[in-house]
Amino acid sequence: MMKTKALILLIATIAFGIAPFITPPFTGYDPGMFPVPIERPSIQPAGYAFSIWSVIYLWLIAHAVYGLWKRAENPAWDAVRLPLTVAVGVGAVWLWIAGVSAIWGTVTIWIMAAGAILAFLRADPGVDRWMLSGPTAIFAGWLSAASAVSTGVLVAGYGWLSDTGSAAAMLALVLGIAVTVQMRRPAMPVYGLTVIWALVGVIVANASANLTVAVLAASGIAVMAVTLWQVPRVARR
Repeated sequence: MMKTKALILLIATIAFGIAPFITPPFTGYDPGMFPVPIERPSIQPAGYAFSIWSVIYLWLIAHAVYGLWKRAENPAWDAVRLPLTVAVGVGAVWLWIAGVSAIWGTVTIWIMAAGAILAFLRADPGVDRWMLSGPTAIFAGWLSAASAVSTGVLVAGYGWLSDTGSAAAMLALVLGIAVTVQMRRPAMPVYGLTVIWALVGVIVANASANLTVAVLAASGIAVMAVTLWQVPRVARR
């Protein structure tokens, strides 16, 4: 049974990795999808930040291959497979979904984020640290930020909050999730560092366009940095 789950995860992960090559490129929701078109939502990181996906894809594929090849019957590895399979399975079709519907794109990216975060929390950092916990950490960290970005674009696009108000609310949401999750897994800082990467992207995108959002993102980085520094110290006591 464990080996079957490992094989299913590998297939789903490969489909996830192939999806960008067979799906029209996604560069953000089309402003025309919304009643209040915003050409450049403030919550959206600078384009370079999305290059992290190449690392995520490669690391998750390596994880799935190694898991089937060397750890198919290992309970610690098996613990992450179900939620991670859900996350990458939904991810395999997410680019298509997001291209046609911002609402469903937001719903499904939260499903992805929930699966990735649960997989990360189930991954024991004391077991094959950089093949088991590491890839789930970077995946969960990026999706923690990306799900809030998607929601922020939706909220501003439908006029429920202003562009700046939506960005501020989503930055607070990201921070709340990220601090909580990192505190649960203090031994794996890749999660928090990935969230910081996303927040730096928000600063770069808003340094001249929206100083308020840039300052809020910088404040979020400070909080995450303190969390990464303090949580392991507290855990060792």
